Amino acid sequence: MEITTTRQNPLIDPSLHVWHGEVAAYLFLGGLVAGLMILLGAYRLWKPERPRSQALARLPWLVPVLLSVGMLFLWLDLANRLNAFRFYLILRPETPMSWGAWILLAVYPVSLAFAWNESPAAWRRRALARWPRLAALARCSEARQRPLAFATMNLGILLAVYTGILLGAFAARPLWNSPLLGPLFLASGLSSGAAFILLFGLEDEERRLASIVDMGVIGAELGLIALWLLGLAVGGLAAQSAARLFFGGPYTAAFWTLVVALGLVIPFIGEAIEYKRRATPGRATALFVLAGGFALRWIVVFAGQAAGWVGQVAGK
Repeated sequence: MEITTTRQNPLIDPSLHVWHGEVAAYLFLGGLVAGLMILLGAYRLWKPERPRSQALARLPWLVPVLLSVGMLFLWLDLANRLNAFRFYLILRPETPMSWGAWILLAVYPVSLAFAWNESPAAWRRRALARWPRLAALARCSEARQRPLAFATMNLGILLAVYTGILLGAFAARPLWNSPLLGPLFLASGLSSGAAFILLFGLEDEERRLASIVDMGVIGAELGLIALWLLGLAVGGLAAQSAARLFFGGPYTAAFWTLVVALGLVIPFIGEAIEYKRRATPGRATALFVLAGGFALRWIVVFAGQAAGWVGQVAGK
């Protein structure tokens, strides 16, 4: 069967672009929040009796704030915004988006309880003096610091992987339809979280740990990107057509410059030099990592919609 169409409806024909920049922003903030949750939970489990810097005590409160901003972007992208509550009327195990909605909902109570535990004792006493009805919840949270740290890390892993699986579940998009997108977005989220932490006034030991984590995750991210592109290159005609978007296609310069060079290679070299010289990690490399993480989501979202089975058939 052969179908010929001359329709030129914007965002429908012929490009089928239906996801916009709001989705890329949501995926970036979701990955950043996930990375923060994993690393902040790890900091709590790493030398639990050791006093923490003021930055580590305050950073957990940014988790629900940043997640809310990300969900606002996602809500703005919805065509029927008033129906968003329907995600929480049922859990559909076969749908990644349904799992994601419930994971996002679970993040809020866990992250708030974790942030409370990480806050300075003097601040918690003042808060309870002002809102004494919170005393029972505070005692319950403070008695479960270690389980909450584990829960925070596990939810962070689920959230980061979900942002990749959300795209990977689209079989009609060969650029997205890869099992490596979940691990890739997990690594990118961890890297973004470590870079975000490095922007704040940590103690030297805390900064060096974040820098070591960032270097290791950047190395893993480079390997996952190579495997992802290799999988496209050796795949079917549609996958090879998608790979050409990054090898001579319209996304070549942006991908290799913003994501690979500025977002991964240069920060890795900079952090390696700083670690070898025992210097304090600079904020410039952290900003490069964050910019590269955002560029990765932006390019993957838009390039994925530019490549598809429809375009491959039309190309014949």
